Amino acid sequence: MIERALLLALCFSRIAFAWISSSSSSSSSSSSSTRISGNLFSMVSSSSTSAVEISDASSTRQAVSKYYGETLKTSADLQTNACCTGASPPTHIRDLLKNIADETKAKYYGCGLCLPNYNLEGARVLDLGCGAGRDVYLASQLVGASGSVAGVDMTHEQLQSAKDFQDFHADKFGYKNTEFYQGYLETLLDIPELEPNTFDVIISNCVINLCTDKPAVLKACYELLKPGGELYFSDVYTNRRVPMALQKNALLWGECLSGALYWNDFEALAKQAGFNDPRLVEDSPITIQNKNVAALVDQEGHGGLDFYSATYRLFKLPELEPACEDYGQAVIYKGTIPRFNSSWTLDKHHTMETGRVFAVCGNTYTMLRENPRLAPHFDFIGTWDRHYGLFEGCGGGLPFDKSTSNRGGKGDVAAAASCC
Repeated sequence: MIERALLLALCFSRIAFAWISSSSSSSSSSSSSTRISGNLFSMVSSSSTSAVEISDASSTRQAVSKYYGETLKTSADLQTNACCTGASPPTHIRDLLKNIADETKAKYYGCGLCLPNYNLEGARVLDLGCGAGRDVYLASQLVGASGSVAGVDMTHEQLQSAKDFQDFHADKFGYKNTEFYQGYLETLLDIPELEPNTFDVIISNCVINLCTDKPAVLKACYELLKPGGELYFSDVYTNRRVPMALQKNALLWGECLSGALYWNDFEALAKQAGFNDPRLVEDSPITIQNKNVAALVDQEGHGGLDFYSATYRLFKLPELEPACEDYGQAVIYKGTIPRFNSSWTLDKHHTMETGRVFAVCGNTYTMLRENPRLAPHFDFIGTWDRHYGLFEGCGGGLPFDKSTSNRGGKGDVAAAASCC
């Protein structure tokens, strides 16, 4: 988890460097990261910001699309290792990666793989911001011939690359179960092939923060999921709202900073979209390792603005209550989910050991019982006949493990508020 946080921290340079390279005809493709870092600081701190200031949603989309569609040809074109996964994936993922075309892997610019930790055989999966399709082809193998995976991206060049290798992967896997569609995440429902109530799982990795209308993305995901299905995704969040001065800076937006949601606003938006009980799976503080970007944030007077990488899971279960209520219920994990024989983790506060009675609130009970891929792996104890009040330990404070400094120092880590 620490390694993943470092990777997301490095994400801050991914679009900024491409913007600088494409904006200056005198820039060389062999420019060093030190030189680019200096250019970045001079541009974002210049009194003339019209070239890098966001004016509307369209300009944001154009900048991101140009970066992924024109500037980057392979991951070797990246100016840093920001978008290269450093942490070793699990053994079963490493085995699946061997079946994916080298060209597809070379065009992978993500920070990891976001997939729920249970058997996906036969599932229908949607990948938001799929790029050249590496994660689509990974999920393709996990869902098998009886499942299917759809990828959506706004960049024509990336999608064309994904489509060019559909037949290659179909021959490799022994079946073809992938689809690719061009479109904006804010208007997913405008893609006719994406029908409501048809997806078991929707995944995304550090993409929603780049969207200009996040409520629309969440609402569309809710509509597309089957009852009991889930949106499982990682993104960047903050401990307070990003000020407008930083939101208007195109470079910081592209670096996953300016578009990050304040965590409490995110949870409110998720609930408004129908995801009544957002569950935090894991999180880590992000340190701004580019000292020039950190200096810019400080100079704007926002040194207390902290950033976090976090993975959430949002279940489409309208019967979930606004708070975690206690009905005296419990579950017993059977140890039958593949690769999780000893225990299984639902979220940051629920790791259930095999064979052990585990007390849960009503919402956790419902999540496990109403998801058809989870229910067979649990025994359920209790009814809804008696209510005992709010489930003990249900908190409301900052849910992330907080470091006292996001400026590169180690800081002290405080205990996160408990949340059911």
